[in-house]
Amino acid sequence: MDCSLFFLLAVWACTERFISQATAEQTESCPDSVLGNERRSSCPKRCQMDKDCPGRRRCLCDGQCGLSCVIPGRTCPWPLPLNPNTISLLLSPAPSFSAISETRCQPGFAMAGSMEAVVRRCQGDRRWSGEDPTCTAVPAIGPRYCPLPYEIRNEFTIKGSSAVGSNILYSCHPGFKLVGNRENFCQQNQTWQYPHPICQRIFCPPPAEVDHGYLVAVQRQEYEVGGDIYYLCKKTFLLDGPNRVNCQSNGTWSEVPFCRARCTVPAQRSRVTLGGLKLWPYEIPDGTVQHGENVTFYCKHPEKQCSFTAVQSCFDGELPAPDCYLGEMPTTMGNIIKFVRLCVIESFIIVVNFLLLPVRWIILFI
Repeated sequence: MDCSLFFLLAVWACTERFISQATAEQTESCPDSVLGNERRSSCPKRCQMDKDCPGRRRCLCDGQCGLSCVIPGRTCPWPLPLNPNTISLLLSPAPSFSAISETRCQPGFAMAGSMEAVVRRCQGDRRWSGEDPTCTAVPAIGPRYCPLPYEIRNEFTIKGSSAVGSNILYSCHPGFKLVGNRENFCQQNQTWQYPHPICQRIFCPPPAEVDHGYLVAVQRQEYEVGGDIYYLCKKTFLLDGPNRVNCQSNGTWSEVPFCRARCTVPAQRSRVTLGGLKLWPYEIPDGTVQHGENVTFYCKHPEKQCSFTAVQSCFDGELPAPDCYLGEMPTTMGNIIKFVRLCVIESFIIVVNFLLLPVRWIILFI
């Protein structure tokens, strides 16, 4: 065999092997169908490589048509024709060859076969793959609710709606406290987000003891809300506050009273005014007054020959004499004149009371 012929045969064999490998690689990169909904009535010229295509066409993968001669710069119509029942979105930067779009139904509409969306591709024939989807109106469905058993509705006061997507608020009846979540949400599957809370009965603990007083009630470890108890004070003590105490809805007692002690009147040598009467110390029963009672003392003016009053109040056994207090006690019951002078500063009337035992004369100087 001629050496030159042998050389040409060797070159042809190598070239065929190279073309076959390139074609196989390009064919493997082009599947039969990119999208399952593609339907083509005709396809462009098939090819294996770019050199198989005339003009500006290139050998590109064109869906079900496979490797075809396509002009890369071609575009498909966008936006798609207006359809009030659909929403179309372009998922590629531009509606050019191989671009992807997505079409969904408007709220209240649905596609056949329970499809949520249709994905379409811009083909070499400048058309979008597949058919225009059809969206039909979904029959109106009434509101859906989460269940509220009778015992729950009877146990709580509930505000809000139990419809899907809504919230409710629980509150317990008086005398009970809520344990658990105060708010709940009805989910799409018609179940509640949280377990229902419970209403737990409220009790008050045993009431506090009162010094020098005692409780008029049956002794218990716990008392129901709304229940009343009563306090009394021991002899010579005065009740300060309400004698009836109530178990409140928060589990605490209302204000508890005090038992206040009597006060000893510290006057020893002069009279005081008590309850509108001037009394000597020995004229005051037991020499004491009740808690809260006012006692008027007479103080001697440090400069003028007269006296003025100072009032002190008894508070729980304490009745201090005023700092200004000075008293006088008559030494005999004879004809001793006792002067009690009352001065009214910057006044035009001065009252002088002369006490002459056994006869009293009252002289008014005007």
